[in-house]
Amino acid sequence: MTIDVGANPVQIFAIRHGETAWSLSGQHTGTTDLPLTENGRLLATKLRAVLAGQSFAAVFVSPMQRARDTCALAGLASTARVDGDLGEWNYGAYEGLTLAQIREKAPGWIVFRDGCPGGESPAQVGARVDRIISRARAVRGDVALFAHGHVLRVLVARWIGLPPAAGVNFLLDTGSFCVLGHYGDIPAVKTWNAPLSDAPHGQGRSR
Repeated sequence: MTIDVGANPVQIFAIRHGETAWSLSGQHTGTTDLPLTENGRLLATKLRAVLAGQSFAAVFVSPMQRARDTCALAGLASTARVDGDLGEWNYGAYEGLTLAQIREKAPGWIVFRDGCPGGESPAQVGARVDRIISRARAVRGDVALFAHGHVLRVLVARWIGLPPAAGVNFLLDTGSFCVLGHYGDIPAVKTWNAPLSDAPHGQGRSR
């Protein structure tokens, strides 16, 4: 698979980590530091060929091992810098729960609107994402980010000038990649939730 970056400069390649046991079961995984499943490792390895033709001026990765291992398996660990702002949403009291379990406690709950008791609010995650975007825009050249489903969904919303709550409109599978660039000088989305068509057993749950 190759990526056509077109005539406009691409600034950010955003990659969600490979499958974990909790991403497969639909449990919210924020601060719990789970490893990749074997399938997750295989999927992350396939990213190496996808990204091989790209040259990155900077690579940033979440502190969580699922993101760091995805980065390593994709072949970019040697230049990666850990960035705490790329950590997943802190789910607080909802850590480890599925959406159905959370909605038993809070009917109609949506993380992008309601945040998490004992965890982060949408505004707090949005502030982290804004710092990531500022750092990425200061780099001369393309940037790769290895992170998590919900934080990357807020990132794409903020990239195009929408509030953090707009992350609800961008589904994102495990082991997928996204390309954020420009239409002229206007921030735009070039590629979102791009699948690896030959990934074994399909992709992980969208979040």
